[in-house]
Amino acid sequence: MDSVTEAAQEGMGEALTAAFSVDVEKVRGHLDQVVRASVEQTLNALLDAEAERVCQAGRYERSPERQDTRAGSYERKLQTKAGEVTLKVPRLRKLPLETAIIERYRRRESSVEEALIEMYLAGVSVRRVEDITEALWGTRVSPSTVSELNQKIYGQIEAWRNRPIEGEHAYVYLDGIWLKRSWGGEVKNVAVLVAIGVNQEGFREILGVAEGAREDAESWRTFLRHLKERGLKGVRLFISDKCLGLVEALGEFYPEAAWQRCVAHFYRNVLSVTPKGRARAVAAMLKAIHAQEDRESARQKAEAVVAKLEAMKLPKAAQVVREGIEQTLSHMAFPREHWRCLRTNNPLERLNREIRRRTRVVGAFPDGTSALMLVAARLRHIAGTRWGLRRYLDMGRLGASAEIEPEAAA
Repeated sequence: MDSVTEAAQEGMGEALTAAFSVDVEKVRGHLDQVVRASVEQTLNALLDAEAERVCQAGRYERSPERQDTRAGSYERKLQTKAGEVTLKVPRLRKLPLETAIIERYRRRESSVEEALIEMYLAGVSVRRVEDITEALWGTRVSPSTVSELNQKIYGQIEAWRNRPIEGEHAYVYLDGIWLKRSWGGEVKNVAVLVAIGVNQEGFREILGVAEGAREDAESWRTFLRHLKERGLKGVRLFISDKCLGLVEALGEFYPEAAWQRCVAHFYRNVLSVTPKGRARAVAAMLKAIHAQEDRESARQKAEAVVAKLEAMKLPKAAQVVREGIEQTLSHMAFPREHWRCLRTNNPLERLNREIRRRTRVVGAFPDGTSALMLVAARLRHIAGTRWGLRRYLDMGRLGASAEIEPEAAA
C-alpha cells in the first residue's frame, strides 16, 4: 500500500512539474523584447521632444514663436545594452537637429571601432571577440565578420585622415610619437607624425596623422606636403620640438610662418648638460628669461643668464642657451594672452601620453599601418569629445597686427 501511495505521489509530482515548467530562454527572450521596445519608445519620445524644442512649437501647433517645421524623419540604428533599436530622427526644414542621443551614438561608434582594432592588434582570438562585444555592447559580432569589419573601419579612418582641411589655422603644433613594430622577426621603432591646429574660431582640430619611417627631414617633408595639399593655410606660427629636419622642411612649405621651439624641451636640453646639484638654480634662471614683458627684454635677460652660466663654470649649458634661446622667443610676437599656450608643445604632448597609454596593451605592432590606424582611431575619437568642442583661444585678439620678425621665421 505504501509503495502504491509513493508511486502515486511521485507521478503527481512529475505531472505538476510538467504543468508548471518554465521555458527560461523563452521568458528571457520575451523580457529582452519588452525592454528593447521600452528603450526604443523612450528614445524616440526624447527625439520628438527635442524637435519641438528646436521648432519652439508642437508638431501641429500654430504658434507665433514657431522657428521651423518638420519634414518627416529618417531611421537610424543604435546599439544599446537592450539590443539594437530603431530611432526615428525628425527632419526639420531649416534648422539642424543635433541631439545628445545622436552625439552619444557617434561617441559609441568611435569607441567600438577603436576597441575592435585594439582587440585585433593585441592578438585577441577572433572567436573571443564575439563574447567580448556582447559583454560590452549587448551585440555579438560574429567571428566571420571581424576581419571584414576591421577593413571597413580602416577605410573610414583613412577617409578621415585624408579629408580636406577647411578654413585657416594660425597656430599649428607638430610632434612625432615613437611606437614599436615587428619587422622580420625583430622589434623596430616606427614614428607616427601628428599635427593639431587652432582654427579661426579658436577651437583645436586634429589636422593630420601619418606614418614616418623615421622622424627625419624626408618624413617631415612628406607630412607637410600632405597637409598643404589638403588645404592647410593661414599658418602664422608652428610650435614643435627641434626635430631633425623639421625646421628646414617648414621653410620649404611655409616660408612665411614663424617657428616656436618648445620651451619645455629647450629647458630639458639645457638641464641635460647641467650637474644635478645646480639644476634647480639653472631652471629658475631659464624661467626668468621667459617671464619678461617683451622679446627685447627677454634677449637682454638671456645674455645675462649666459654670462652667469659661464661664471658658474657651466660652459655647455651656456652654449645651449646662447645658440637656442632666440628660437624659444617667437611666441612673443603674438598676443600676450596667447603666450602660455604657444610657448610649449604641451597640447600635443598630452595627446601623445594618451596614445601611449592606449597602445601599450598592443606591445609591438605587426606593421606601421596597424600602428597608424590605431593612433588615428584614438585621435578621431578625441576630436569628437570636449577636447575639440571647447574654445581653446580667443582668436579675436590676433587680428592682423601681429608682426613676425625675420629671424623668428628663420
